[in-house]
Amino acid sequence: MLLVKIGHYPLHHGGVGAIRSLGRLGVPVYAVTEDRFTPAALSRHLRGRFVWPTTGAEDTATLVDGLARIARRVLAREGRPAVVLPTDDEAAVLLAEQAEAFTGLLLMPAVPSWLPRATAGKQSLHRLCEQHRVPSPRSLLPADFDELASVEQLLTFPLVAKNADAYTRLSRPAVGSTTLLADRSALDALTRDWDRRAPLPSLLLQEYLPGDRAEDWICHLYCADDPVDDLVCTGVKVRAWPPRGGVTAYAYSAGNPELAELSRRFCRALGFRGICDLDWRFDRRDRRYKLLDFNPRLGAQFRLFETDRGIDMVRALHLDLTGRRVDQGSSAARRSFTVEILDAPARVAARRGHRSAQLPEGAAAPPGRGDRVTAELAWAALDDPLPALAAVARSSGPALGRLRGALRVVRPRRSPEAYSRTTVHQ
Repeated sequence: MLLVKIGHYPLHHGGVGAIRSLGRLGVPVYAVTEDRFTPAALSRHLRGRFVWPTTGAEDTATLVDGLARIARRVLAREGRPAVVLPTDDEAAVLLAEQAEAFTGLLLMPAVPSWLPRATAGKQSLHRLCEQHRVPSPRSLLPADFDELASVEQLLTFPLVAKNADAYTRLSRPAVGSTTLLADRSALDALTRDWDRRAPLPSLLLQEYLPGDRAEDWICHLYCADDPVDDLVCTGVKVRAWPPRGGVTAYAYSAGNPELAELSRRFCRALGFRGICDLDWRFDRRDRRYKLLDFNPRLGAQFRLFETDRGIDMVRALHLDLTGRRVDQGSSAARRSFTVEILDAPARVAARRGHRSAQLPEGAAAPPGRGDRVTAELAWAALDDPLPALAAVARSSGPALGRLRGALRVVRPRRSPEAYSRTTVHQ
């Protein structure tokens, strides 16, 4: 297995989880890392690391050449091509669009070359949802400053602002993160310093689904060549950091057959293959699940899901691409997933009334006392302590800033424009 990333995000717990998942089974795992001391690079379950810092602004030929050199080194060492696992949208797009360049070097799902870019792009995803009658929030990708000025003719504030496309979010981001714009003045403040003579940054404006009338759901899928081997899992995002629109800090698994089938049908209709991570919001006003994001790669919280046979998304990918059946079994006992260095400020913010959404009721409600729950931590592991220590060391300064930010959080009824400006490699 070879984990591939493009861009600088050393504190990526999803990569560490993937290394541990396969490494504990004796599978040789290699990873692209920003430096020798990222948490992933220090995992005892990693067979080898390749220090290859990238920004996402490199031209395609440079990225293909660099990744091909790494793949050849793994091939020479292991004697066979490695299964490749992208951990960000940019890597997924590169692998799909340049698949021929890696023939004989890497094993990857036969996903249509255009599809990862289309699903990672926010407005192109919206168009795909419309074509396949999948509910999604209304959105607008302004073509120029004149269209941006007339946004209120099509959408109503508050609006969510996002970077519209993979790669441009790294090379020329419109926003630093997913951002809530409470009103026209917030949009004007965001765009005040933009050069009116230059092309408009790739900014998506999306309808905001109010958290007091919505639920946040996660769906992770492995779509195999044979639909019998598909693995579909659903869960609830409870806390995020930043509180709205940020990375999952705490979540729990919950069976949701309706959402699982909606997600599976959409992926199958698109022809998607491989691992994907879908973010949904259940709108209690019209009782519909609406797709917010389609990440065509591994989700950082993938270890939230595991079957009673020990199959997670990464193991399903490796089994399938090495010619073995994905013997899923059935869903295991309910699981929870906590990102330790994010959940502390997220808890503080939640206690102050700053929540992303409501929690479901009934069978999908949070686990209670006496429930059998398997708790998974993102960083801490007794058999692999160094990644957690490295994560704490690297995040100590930002962690204090996050905690101070949580203590300053204002209750949402007073100031919706205080919503987060930080994400999102999740």
